[in-house]
Amino acid sequence: MEESFRDMSKKHVFIVGCKGIPTRYGGFETFVDKLTEYRRSEEIQYHVARIVEDNDYNEENREYEYNGAHCFDIRQRVAGPAKAIFYDIDAIKFSLEFIKKYNIKDPIIYVLACRIGPFIGRLKKEIHKLGGKLYVNPDGHEWKRAKWSRPVRKYWRSSERLMVKNADLLICDSQGIETYIKQEYKKYQPKTTFIAYGAETSASILRDDEPKVKEWFEKHDVQAKKYWLIVARFVPENNFETILKEFAKSKIKKDLVIITDYNNPFYKELKEKTAFDNDARIKFVGTVYDQQLLKKIRENAYGYLHGHSVGGTNPSLLEALGRTDLNLLYDVSFNREVAEWGAKYWTHEYGLLARTLELADNMTIEEIEALGDKAKERINKYYRWEYIRDKYEELFLR
Repeated sequence: MEESFRDMSKKHVFIVGCKGIPTRYGGFETFVDKLTEYRRSEEIQYHVARIVEDNDYNEENREYEYNGAHCFDIRQRVAGPAKAIFYDIDAIKFSLEFIKKYNIKDPIIYVLACRIGPFIGRLKKEIHKLGGKLYVNPDGHEWKRAKWSRPVRKYWRSSERLMVKNADLLICDSQGIETYIKQEYKKYQPKTTFIAYGAETSASILRDDEPKVKEWFEKHDVQAKKYWLIVARFVPENNFETILKEFAKSKIKKDLVIITDYNNPFYKELKEKTAFDNDARIKFVGTVYDQQLLKKIRENAYGYLHGHSVGGTNPSLLEALGRTDLNLLYDVSFNREVAEWGAKYWTHEYGLLARTLELADNMTIEEIEALGDKAKERINKYYRWEYIRDKYEELFLR
């Protein structure tokens, strides 16, 4: 193990709750990947947990280095919703053992999401006993997500309350979430701060005529600037049902390209509710893990549709605002907070999104570029990874 991983002169930050780095998909994963990639301060040493399925776990090679971070594998103990709970607990326990073994002073345990509330009180005592602090990112209303059953949502709500109660500091990724935490849990007098996610506005390094780009567009029968794009998790709270119904209702000729992992029961449910499979314009194209290719797909889109209704600052929204000029967003406070006047908005109102799509279809190039300039100004001023990194490093070294 590299000496720097246990260098006592550094501030050690243990990040628990993302699936691990290097990232493939996911908001927390992208955040941790970029936080470590853009690290500027030599005074900080990051330690990052990664969940690994039992068949892939190797005790001898469980620790590795990535982006200068010390990463460690945690074996997945169970399947289903509870796997993340066990993972977070085991990752904190590993971190505590590491802290004790190398006598690390004043460590920070930074937990992403509120999954382990019923267990955090005891773990917090152990963290404090070692001179550490417990920081928590409360994420955004996980208990509201439709994919969870009623008992699971009840657990999430209770767990959120206990995480807020026990955290030494709550780092909220949106001002809306910070306001909610302060109001909903006022009796605990939670200490909070706001630091958003980041985004990149740089262009893709790929050219339009490169083989991998041409192959993707030809495979899915998609033409540049002749499609609307969605990049999102395939879950009900991202408003897929409304989007599909309204898009089918619209008279536009452009395609709707949906980049998502749709291999779940929700796909069949939506097919029955919307009959989207009868509309040749609607194309589910699976996932794209190549970040440069994904950037190119964003750049070549006519516009982007964002239906997220739960959560805080959403990474896919930031990426869309940074690379796509025309963005139509579901009208919720979290999305308006990020984009402000750099986007158009829609709601569940019958026919509204269809009309908005048709109006957007007839916008001039100048109107679209003006909207894109406002969006990029928002990203460059408040959501660049360099800006987010500086906020976090200042906080960790405070």
